Amino acid sequence: MTASVKKVVLAYSGGLDTSAIVPWLKENYDCEVVAFVADVGQGEDELEGVEAKAIASGASSCHIVDLKEQFAQEVIYPTLKTGALYEGQYLLGTALARPIIAAAQVAVARQVGADALAHGCTGKGNDQVRFESAFAALAPDLTVIAPWREWSMRSRPDLLAYLAERNIPCAASATKIYSRDANLWHISTEGGELEDPWNEPSAQVWTWTVAPEQAPEQPEYLQLSFTAGSLTAINEQPIAAVAAIEQLNKIAGAHGIGRLDMVENRLVGMKSRGCYETPAGTVLYAALQGLESLVLDRTTQDYRIRLGNEFAQLMYDGRWFTPLKDVMLAAAEQIAKPLTGDVVVKLYKGTVSVTQKRSPNSLYSNAFATFDEDTVYNQKHAEGFIRLYSLASRIRCLHQTAAAEAADKEQP
Repeated sequence: MTASVKKVVLAYSGGLDTSAIVPWLKENYDCEVVAFVADVGQGEDELEGVEAKAIASGASSCHIVDLKEQFAQEVIYPTLKTGALYEGQYLLGTALARPIIAAAQVAVARQVGADALAHGCTGKGNDQVRFESAFAALAPDLTVIAPWREWSMRSRPDLLAYLAERNIPCAASATKIYSRDANLWHISTEGGELEDPWNEPSAQVWTWTVAPEQAPEQPEYLQLSFTAGSLTAINEQPIAAVAAIEQLNKIAGAHGIGRLDMVENRLVGMKSRGCYETPAGTVLYAALQGLESLVLDRTTQDYRIRLGNEFAQLMYDGRWFTPLKDVMLAAAEQIAKPLTGDVVVKLYKGTVSVTQKRSPNSLYSNAFATFDEDTVYNQKHAEGFIRLYSLASRIRCLHQTAAAEAADKEQP
């Protein structure tokens, strides 16, 4: 090991990888290891007993930080307003959580006087870039240690043997079918049969959503109320951000909504397959799109779509702590200002559709759009508009006709 560190803060989950990283850091860097656990809504099952596991692995202390409210208010809702979808499909569940985790990890490092940070990301994934880009922006003075890029262990049996040799307890087994990552916004599943794109995901892949064919036979309707693009009430009952997402995850998941089986392009260059479940996000995205169609003019809506595509790339690539992110979120916030109103969504067997929408800022006018007789729109005015709208095409055709006639005259 080339770096000399005295105290390192490790992003710790309690799983096999980070359980092995704790003693490995102590042995190879001769340093104190402080475990940091981010509660981003992954669930009580994953957090139960995590402090005891960290201490048993050799950590001097374990800091569990509740980030759920900050995650929802500062990352999820602002990103939702951009309309971000990576490669037109992915609601960025894993990528969304990384900035908030990395920032809290740096804060703990400052609090305990650490001179290094460590993570359990592999050298093949996106997360190593996301974490280390955040560390570079927030704490470039701290050494970053990525054990998966340094140690010789390459498999679960290697890690289990390493822990067994040191009498460190671990509940993991030698065989792990899937790799999962959960937070308030989603759960992702990789590995197992998913490594072959020709295999259909088995029932064991999905944990938050029922199979659409097994969902209730009757649809469920929800009225969602928004203020400036942020959800404020469900069925006319005011609700806070975290509670709203948790509630929508349960309701929509019971209808089989929010499943995505995707082969994506990783930042590091390879393709990977993942199955994502984002029930609340799928419903909220559809509802906001419905409200946008009512409120935004065409050019603003076109720009919001471009903004969403660009922000999805920025978020996926781990560029949250950049000036560009601030500029893009400011634009999204401005666009979302008139997005106040109510949307009714219909949940039915894996699908969500908008059935009703209203807003005090609606640009839809029945007086103008009606096919019946009206007094506010003179259809004769359309003639002049069309003539000017198509003027370039008219001039081009006249030039082409004149050129063709001249060519004909030159022929013997």
